Amino acid sequence: MTPQEQHLAECEADDGDKEGADAPLAQARPVAITAPDGGWGWVVLMASVVVLALTLAFPSCMGIFYTDLQKQFSASNSVTSWVPSIMTAVLHAGGPLCSVLVERFGCRATVMLGGVLSGLGMAASAFTNSIIELYITAGLITGLGFCFSFQPAVTILGHYFVRRRVFANAVSSTGTALGLSTLPMLSHYLHIELGWRGSFLVLGGILLNSCVCGAVMRPLGPRKPRASKRLSNGTAAASEEGLKGHMLVLWNNLVSSLRCHMAFDQFCNNRRFRVFSLGITWMMLGFVVPLIFLIPYATDNGMDQKEAALLLNILGFINVIVRPPIGLLFNLSWFKVRHVYVFSIALLLNGLSNSICCIAPSFSVLLLYMLSYGLTMSVVGSLVFTVLMDIVDMTHFPSALGLLAIMESVTLLIGPPLAGYLVDKTGKYTYVFVASSITVASSALFLLVSFYFLDRHDAAQKEPSPSPGSAAFQPSDCQYIRVSAGAADKHTAIKTERVTSV
Repeated sequence: MTPQEQHLAECEADDGDKEGADAPLAQARPVAITAPDGGWGWVVLMASVVVLALTLAFPSCMGIFYTDLQKQFSASNSVTSWVPSIMTAVLHAGGPLCSVLVERFGCRATVMLGGVLSGLGMAASAFTNSIIELYITAGLITGLGFCFSFQPAVTILGHYFVRRRVFANAVSSTGTALGLSTLPMLSHYLHIELGWRGSFLVLGGILLNSCVCGAVMRPLGPRKPRASKRLSNGTAAASEEGLKGHMLVLWNNLVSSLRCHMAFDQFCNNRRFRVFSLGITWMMLGFVVPLIFLIPYATDNGMDQKEAALLLNILGFINVIVRPPIGLLFNLSWFKVRHVYVFSIALLLNGLSNSICCIAPSFSVLLLYMLSYGLTMSVVGSLVFTVLMDIVDMTHFPSALGLLAIMESVTLLIGPPLAGYLVDKTGKYTYVFVASSITVASSALFLLVSFYFLDRHDAAQKEPSPSPGSAAFQPSDCQYIRVSAGAADKHTAIKTERVTSV
C-alpha cells in the first residue's frame, strides 16, 4: 500500500467508519479525475486571484481607519490593534475547521460560505457601538469568512492543474499583491466620501464577490460519499444518552478531525518541520506588524493620508511585478536543495529593512523602505510553502500546514497588541519597527543556523563506513533494471529505478 493510501485509510479509521475499513480502499475513495491543466481551469485560476486579493490583503486596509476607530471608541493603540490582530489570527487558525468543511461539502460551497460570512461581518461592523462588538464582527466573523474563502481557493487549483501547477500557484499568489495595490486607495477614497461606517458597509458588499468567485469553482469529480451507518449509529447513541451522547459524538468527531488535519506526529518526529514551524511562528510575531502601523506612523508625523496609502499601493505593485519571475528563477534545479537558505537570507534582509523607518518619517525614506521590504517580502512569500513541501512529505502536507497555521495564529494574535502597547508606553512608533526588525531577523538567523547544522548532521550520518569483505560501493547515480512478468500481462513490464543511497 502506498503512503497516500495509508494516510487515507488512517483518516477513515479515525472517523470511526468500521464498515468502510472492511471494504476495499478503492471503494472508499472518490473516482480520480484527471486535471485538465487548462479550459475551465483558467476561470478557476482567475477566481482564486480575486479571492486572495479580497482575503489575505484586506487586514492591511484597517490602518486607514485606525485613527478614526481610536477616536470613536476612545481606545488606546493596544486596544484598537486587536481588531486587525483578531482578523488575521482567525484567518489562519480556522484552517483545520475549513479542511473539515472542504472534505464534507467541497471547495465551491466552502468559498461561498466564506464570502457570506466576511461580507456580513464587515457590514455588521458599520453598526457597532463598542470596540468589543467590533472584535466580534470585523475580527472573528470576517476573519473566519476569510479563512473559509482563502484555503479552498488555493486547494482547488491542485485539482485543476498538475503539469502547470507551479505556474498556477505563482499566478494565484499575485492576488495578495493586487489587493495590496488597490484596496488601500479604495479604502482611502471611501473613508473621505463616507467615513469609516459607510466604508465598512461598502467593503462588506465588495467582499460578497467571493461568493461569485466560489460559484465558478465547480468540482471535477463527485464528492466522497458519507457513511450512513456511522451517522445512524452516532444518532442512535446520542438519542439514547441525551445530552451526554451528543457531547460524546461531537468530542469523538473533533478528536478524529484533529488527528487527520493536524500533524502532531510530524512535529514530534520530524526535526526539520519542528525547527521550521518554530521559526515561522516566531517570525509572525513581527512580520505583519509594520503593514498595520505604517499608515498611523506616517500620518502621525504629518504625512497626508493619501500619500501614506500610496506606500501600500507601491508595495503591492512590487509584489505583482517581482513574484512571477522569482517563482520561475527558484524553480531551477540549482535552487531545489537550497530553498530554505534562500528563504532564510531573504527573511533576514526583510527584518533588517524595518530599521529604515527609524531614519526619518519622510515620504522618500518610507518609499525606500517599501522597495526593500517589498522585494524581500516577494521572495519570502514565494518560497514559504515550497520550503514546507521540501521538508514534509506531500501526504502529510495538508495536516502540517494546518498545524503551522494554528501555531502562527497565536503570534499573529498577540503581535499587533504588543506593538500598540509599546506605542502607548513610549509615544513613538519607531520602537515598533525596531522590535519587528529584531524579531524577524532573529527568526531568520535561527532557521539559517539550525538547518545548516541539521544538513551537516544528516551528511555525516549518510557517509558510508567500509566493512571488510564487502564489494565496491555502488555509485550514487547508477541504475539497475528490474524485470517482472505476470501471466495476465501481454508485454514484459520493465521498471527503471535510481539508487540515491548505498
